[in-house]
Amino acid sequence: MTGASQHPIVEGFHERRTGSIQYVVACPTTRRCAIVDPVLDYDEKSGATATRSADAILEHVRANGLTVEWILDTHHHADHFSAAPYLKARTGAPTAIGERVVDVQRLWKGLYNLPSAFPVDGSQWDRLFASGETFRVGEVDARVMFSPGHTMASVSYVIGDAAFVHDTLFMPDSGTARCDFPGGDAAMLWRSIQAILALPADTRVFTGHDYEPNGRMAAWESTVAEQRAHNIHMVAARSEAEFVDLRNARDAALPMPKLILHALQVNIRGGRLPEPEENGRRYLKVPLDTLEGAAW
Repeated sequence: MTGASQHPIVEGFHERRTGSIQYVVACPTTRRCAIVDPVLDYDEKSGATATRSADAILEHVRANGLTVEWILDTHHHADHFSAAPYLKARTGAPTAIGERVVDVQRLWKGLYNLPSAFPVDGSQWDRLFASGETFRVGEVDARVMFSPGHTMASVSYVIGDAAFVHDTLFMPDSGTARCDFPGGDAAMLWRSIQAILALPADTRVFTGHDYEPNGRMAAWESTVAEQRAHNIHMVAARSEAEFVDLRNARDAALPMPKLILHALQVNIRGGRLPEPEENGRRYLKVPLDTLEGAAW
């Protein structure tokens, strides 16, 4: 397919508490769509969860006569809970993530000391995508790019002329994503970014976070050409070695995301909250002194 059918309609939803961007990507011909990186609201101070962000997506789907075909996560998020199970229950659409999520499950299962019966086979999702695998959103061609670095399992989704790169590239004035989480690697991130920047220059690039630097309005869409020319980290570092030095020095000064130990135990379950205990309440488990050397 060519032309308009390969130019999906993209709607971004900025979740201000975590700076996350959720997407609805729709085929203009069939009105079938994918939801990318949905957020389940969580307040760490009260322990309350809510579905306001996910419900806004469902309302957009309803109002625009869309049919949800996929619910896609780019990776196991460290700063918000995934709303994939909630949206699956309401749309019937399958959930999917990159196949290397099993490596992340093995790592964090040990860090959380989860029961031996906890499955580390990715069965919490309906589909595990291999790098280079193709699928469709309506009549729009889509493929999966393995994009490790921020995590060992991150993927980008190239859907028509739109690339959903989440925590690899941010907007050009914000640079690139951190790599100091367990399993992260700055050299791998450099290589993943090079693959993204090798896409056609007019490819639309949709990032997964924006923190409104210097007080500007939240933004999340650029192009490969704009990223090549203006991304502050890629312009400053013209080689892998320079980038690794820049990224590692910056990461060493960044405190961990406030929800990382809350979110990972949910997201390695595919977004499912822990099972209720005998009193009917659910509990998160926060390991102490686990992320050694993290900035306070």
